[in-house]
Amino acid sequence: MAQHSSTPFPLVIVGSGPAGVSAARAYVDAGGPGPVLMLTSDVDHPYERPPLSKEVLRGMAAPEGTPIAGEELPDGVELRRGTTVTGADLAARTLRVGEEPVRFERLILALGAHPKPLPVADDDAEVHLLRSLDHARRLVASAGHARSAVVIGSGFIGCEAAASLALRGVATTLVTPDEVPQQKRLGREAGDRIAQWLIGAGVELRTGVRVGQVRAPRTVHLDDGATLAPDLILAAVGVEPGGGWLEDSELTMHEGRIVADEHLAAAPGVWVAGDVARAHHAVAGRPIPVEHWGDALGMGEVAGHNAARTEVGVPGGAGQASVLAHAATADPESLRRWEAVPGFWSTIGEHTLKHAAWGDGHEQARMVERTGGFTLWYTDAQDRVVGVLTYNADEDYERGRELVAGRDAVGEGRGRPDPA
Repeated sequence: MAQHSSTPFPLVIVGSGPAGVSAARAYVDAGGPGPVLMLTSDVDHPYERPPLSKEVLRGMAAPEGTPIAGEELPDGVELRRGTTVTGADLAARTLRVGEEPVRFERLILALGAHPKPLPVADDDAEVHLLRSLDHARRLVASAGHARSAVVIGSGFIGCEAAASLALRGVATTLVTPDEVPQQKRLGREAGDRIAQWLIGAGVELRTGVRVGQVRAPRTVHLDDGATLAPDLILAAVGVEPGGGWLEDSELTMHEGRIVADEHLAAAPGVWVAGDVARAHHAVAGRPIPVEHWGDALGMGEVAGHNAARTEVGVPGGAGQASVLAHAATADPESLRRWEAVPGFWSTIGEHTLKHAAWGDGHEQARMVERTGGFTLWYTDAQDRVVGVLTYNADEDYERGRELVAGRDAVGEGRGRPDPA
């Protein structure tokens, strides 16, 4: 049953990705008052996004959405699809959705991110992006009759998609300015392994080159003088956080992200989760932006739980000028902190990498070979573990997460010996 427009929703969630969905579930599980309204610009019901660049693009699964974590939204959550929030008046606790105001008592912003367009492409060039189920449908339709493809960018979406296209029989070229894929984040040794996997899947690598221009309909000019004319072009050159429309709000913003504390509170009665957050990490002791599916799920759980356990003051008079002036109270012992070590899994063809790290670089990377796999230990100047990357070495991955969280050296933690 629809809520009357003059009656505030106890909770409004903006975003239907992993952060928004897990926030809704945690809020309901923690006994938060309802009903809950979820607003999303997506036209589809909430769905798992990781398979889009892998099983779906490879042709092993249909481009149809599967529910996040296999579950539909809880009872009491109203989903409004295909809606775009264009503004917020936090003083009045009101969102602007088209011409309709939507009032709220609590607000969770799980805005996610959107893929960056390719800046050197003609406006009418046929360049695919891959973030949403709608993107995937279009990409799969093009891949179905394509003989050749160019993937621009060697981040994990680019590597996953290139391997998937090649394995479905499309002659695929990956173009990247890096010497090896993921060199800046994971280092040369990891990049070499990823390059071997891509080549083994049938991908041609063009490394150390940039795209100078993409002319309509599908001509790619590289800065080394080469010209490619594929049937399909996919740009995977990064994402931008979705909080731009909040820059003039009362929230504190940093490069398009919403600043929040370790409880993921951005203001009294307002929480944030997922890609759009620049939240203070309770263990790292500093703000950390993350762009990974699992982290969005975890942050959503924290935000939803804390929203349910918090009583909020509601503006009621003309003299109450700002939402920041209203109380939001909770028993501190009942609140959760964001304290999980950030990380992600990535499947490139037949190979699955697992990575956990604080995300601000490393001083040294040490490779340890395992039977059928490997582990890379990333350490800082004091030889403390700041990240771990594994392939077929799950015990190292679990231990690595503990060492990262504990700021331990590789040979420390649980009294175990140095794994090398």
